[in-house]
Amino acid sequence: MLNQFSRTELLLGKTAMEVLSQSRVAVFGIGGVGGYVCEALVRSGVGAFDLIDDDKVCLTNLNRQIIATQKTVGQYKTDVMKARMLEINPSVDVRTHKCFFLPENADDFPFEEYDYIVDAVDTVTAKLELIMRAKKQNIPIISAMGAGNKLDATRFRVADIYETRVCPLARVMRRELKKRGIDKLKVVYSDEQPIRPADDMTISCRTNCICPPGAEHKCTERRDIPGSTAFVPAVAGLIIAGEVIKDLCGLHYE
Repeated sequence: MLNQFSRTELLLGKTAMEVLSQSRVAVFGIGGVGGYVCEALVRSGVGAFDLIDDDKVCLTNLNRQIIATQKTVGQYKTDVMKARMLEINPSVDVRTHKCFFLPENADDFPFEEYDYIVDAVDTVTAKLELIMRAKKQNIPIISAMGAGNKLDATRFRVADIYETRVCPLARVMRRELKKRGIDKLKVVYSDEQPIRPADDMTISCRTNCICPPGAEHKCTERRDIPGSTAFVPAVAGLIIAGEVIKDLCGLHYE
């Protein structure tokens, strides 16, 4: 019977669509990368999600985040993403967690319910904890490496973390994962040399922070404010979504 996923079913088949509809994917980080992961997965027929992010849509998100519009500025990203997903598929089951994932609150998440984990968070500490939890419970996970300060969207690669090169975040992750005995991890990374962003304080969040008063995490806390574009994080997110679909359905691309 014709439905909103019929065009996808023509390629993946009925069995794969049933698998997707019964799968729960946890997306940690609903930003430039994670937002496009959610967009592609809900349009592909994934039936259930956990969305984890403590941030609100900021004016400076409008250049790259699919949920960011003039109307959504100031709203929680998880709430905006959930509303968008329900508009695409009213039957989707979306649970939101308005918090920043850390080792201290990791026990609050129902990892045993997840069929797949997407790591689209920014901090090494959170990434390491996510990966350790996933490996311990044998949950498939894919991790996004750095997408900031990049301009060439064709330079993204899918690889094991120990096969990565150039990416500064991947270098740190390789070292830390090796210490913890993690011998493999699927990642999406760019082999483009990062560009040093302009040192222009008139357009920097460092001196012109517009986060609302009382915000738990403000951009001024960051060591560096990376430059970004509309197309680089989006491509990384779409690649990740494709890998999630492939792994959940047991597909093998030529």
